Amino acid sequence: MEPGHYESPQRLEAVLAALRAPAFASLQWREAPEASRDALGRVHDPRYVDAVLAAVPTEGYVRIDPDTAMGAGTGVAMLRAAGAGTAAVDAVMAGEARNAFCAVRPPGHHAERARAMGFCFFNNIAVAALHARARGLRRVAVIDFDVHHGNGTQHSFEQDRALFYASTHQDPFYPGTGHADEQGVAGNIVNVPVRGGADGAVVRRAYADVILPKLDAFAPEFVLISAGFDAHHADPLGGLGLTEDDYAWITRELCAVAARHAGGRVVSALEGGYDLDALGASAASHVRELMAAA
Repeated sequence: MEPGHYESPQRLEAVLAALRAPAFASLQWREAPEASRDALGRVHDPRYVDAVLAAVPTEGYVRIDPDTAMGAGTGVAMLRAAGAGTAAVDAVMAGEARNAFCAVRPPGHHAERARAMGFCFFNNIAVAALHARARGLRRVAVIDFDVHHGNGTQHSFEQDRALFYASTHQDPFYPGTGHADEQGVAGNIVNVPVRGGADGAVVRRAYADVILPKLDAFAPEFVLISAGFDAHHADPLGGLGLTEDDYAWITRELCAVAARHAGGRVVSALEGGYDLDALGASAASHVRELMAAA
């Protein structure tokens, strides 16, 4: 993005610094490969893939929409952000890891089949989910706790009853989607919008009362998480009141569902989070629970 943009390189630096603390010494680190065109094409129109990569400038910046810009390194970054998810799915499917966290940027959950928006170009988590399906699984779920609704993921999933998408998010808020009556086919879309100012207790009840029972009923064979940490009370772009303990609780509950139905298989990918201290601490809390579940 352009200098001064909230979606900055410092975000990833904050996450990686937090995960280099002694408590995470046992983590297995891998460099993300670039996503293949086949993997991207399961989610995105191939003509869009070609067009968005062709638009990457050799110098300076190109603005895609009022919020989203490209620099010279954006093409490689977006390919590796999507490739991290497919590589993580492969590693978990092969038994090389029980679960994985993809520390990536740019984020992805706003990207639709042929549209970049909201800092997102390729839908990293949807690409990973459809890759898991291509590996032979049938029922794949994505849970999204970013402060913004993942309109792109819903867009990709809403007509396929073997895919499940659930989201808690602030409403009314960008991007203006994610109302409770948006339910896809056979209820495979579950949106629980919450009002600005809601704290972690409200969000935990949304999971306990609505999302977790429906996820259990879906019985996913793989659980993926859009891990946006901008619902944290310190985030400058959000208006909710979550804490690191709330992210730990949600992660723990999702891992428990994965243990019951999916052999513990979980892949998580970074989405939003724009207060650097809160982002690092929240990501650390999330990964600590993934490690405990493994």
